[in-house]
Amino acid sequence: MTLLELRRIHCSGPPRELGRAQGEQLREPIRAFAAQRVERLREYLAERGSGDVERFFDVGRRCLDVYARWDAEGYDEHCGIAQAAGMDAAELYSVGNMTDVRDVVLLPAPAADAEGCSALLVPADRTASGQLIAAQTWDLNPTDLEYVVAVHRRPSEGPETWSVTCVGCLSLIGMNAHGVSLGTTNIKTRGSRVGVGYLAIQHRAIRATTRAEAAGIIESAPRAAAHTYWLADADGALEYECSADRCVARSLDGEALARTNHCLDEHLVSEQGEEPNSSSFRRLSRMRTLLGARGQSVDSIRALFSDRADGLDSICRYPEDDQGTATNACIVCVPAERALWACHGPADRGQWEKLPFDA
Repeated sequence: MTLLELRRIHCSGPPRELGRAQGEQLREPIRAFAAQRVERLREYLAERGSGDVERFFDVGRRCLDVYARWDAEGYDEHCGIAQAAGMDAAELYSVGNMTDVRDVVLLPAPAADAEGCSALLVPADRTASGQLIAAQTWDLNPTDLEYVVAVHRRPSEGPETWSVTCVGCLSLIGMNAHGVSLGTTNIKTRGSRVGVGYLAIQHRAIRATTRAEAAGIIESAPRAAAHTYWLADADGALEYECSADRCVARSLDGEALARTNHCLDEHLVSEQGEEPNSSSFRRLSRMRTLLGARGQSVDSIRALFSDRADGLDSICRYPEDDQGTATNACIVCVPAERALWACHGPADRGQWEKLPFDA
């Protein structure tokens, strides 16, 4: 089997030029990505008894307005992407942050959802190298698989960054030149509101020079909807389980931390907008079992992400599982070394590559 390769693009300059470089290099894929996302959105809304696509884009436009006031630099970069791709900035922002915008439109809703990612944080004293490891799979629409890209940013001001994301989208999972690493998994709670989407929050946090600065960004952001966020650097890691108006922090406390797609905080459990599915519980249980052993390494984490022990509910998720989701990319970070490995697609089907920093 030929392993999937991870497309890379490079951009530099002030925010608008960073965006234009991405839009120019990826113009046609961005437009195709947006079109297929709208089709998936129509299906998702129809399954939940709604066909209100116009309201979705109206909410997305209002969320973009909030983003413009909250992070002018990130907004400018996003507009550069949209301009160079020949797209409306609000439409591109809406489809990129689709999970948040649709939650504002729909929650509470009755149906279950098969989406989700698997993330983990392993403290230094439980790894073979004595250095903390942070990692995750990024699982979403199987049709997003062909639109995965690694974006290398060299801004005129601020740290150099690598992010694995979808074409036309802001930062999703990645690391900056200071070793500040981050990722996110999706959860659903009631109380979603017009606010800043999760990609925009990640894009601001990845420009932080310290983990503490990034943590402050996540805590104070006017979040649109629920997500978990993890942050790591050479000295430690933490995770946030967030709704739009609540943010619960967890530290490692000497043990590895695993996360999938259901709430753990008692208050947030009571506010879940949809009943979690079996996949989220099975993946979490399997990761906790595999992370129980000491001596974890980059290789052992890659093997963990390739695990198919639970069939359709496994950590490694294939498009042909026909579950409405698939693993689109994976990353493994060792912040102390400023080392970031990524693959396109499921961990056993992608070519793992190290994404190097210039400095």
